[in-house]
Amino acid sequence: MNTVSPNRPWPPAEAQALEARFGLRVAAHLQTGAEVVPHDVSERLRVARLQAVARAQQAARQKVAVPASRTASEVQIAHIDPHNGTIALMSSGDDRDEAWWMRAGIIALLLVLAAGLVGIDQWHTHEQIQAAAEIDTALLGDDLPPAAYVDPGFTEFVTSTPVADGSGAAQ
Repeated sequence: MNTVSPNRPWPPAEAQALEARFGLRVAAHLQTGAEVVPHDVSERLRVARLQAVARAQQAARQKVAVPASRTASEVQIAHIDPHNGTIALMSSGDDRDEAWWMRAGIIALLLVLAAGLVGIDQWHTHEQIQAAAEIDTALLGDDLPPAAYVDPGFTEFVTSTPVADGSGAAQ
């Protein structure tokens, strides 16, 4: 028994594959059903299909006459293929509104991305300044003068001589 959890979202590729498989099954079932339809029923269906295509063509011709208050992009345009009886509706006037919202969303995302990058750069610069300030504070607050750190003999002195801290233990 095949069970599918309704809470699990399908990945897009898997969903498309399932839809395609379902479409093929439905088409095969309809094809086998069409083979057993009597001739008179199939002829009535063919005539009804031709009448529907003719009505759709007539409706499309009527829609082509654009009222003065509407622009050409707001009219639904139907493409009718008389060979197989298919009708394809084109876009309506809502595309401009959708395109505006899409552009506004993309611009907002780009602004958020730019603000995030500037914020990261500011934070990184602040961290570098803080680290340099800690090092400078440690150097200037030490008992040795800063010139001692530059002296080439100082490294030799530090590596060869153990320094005693206030407790008297050698480091």
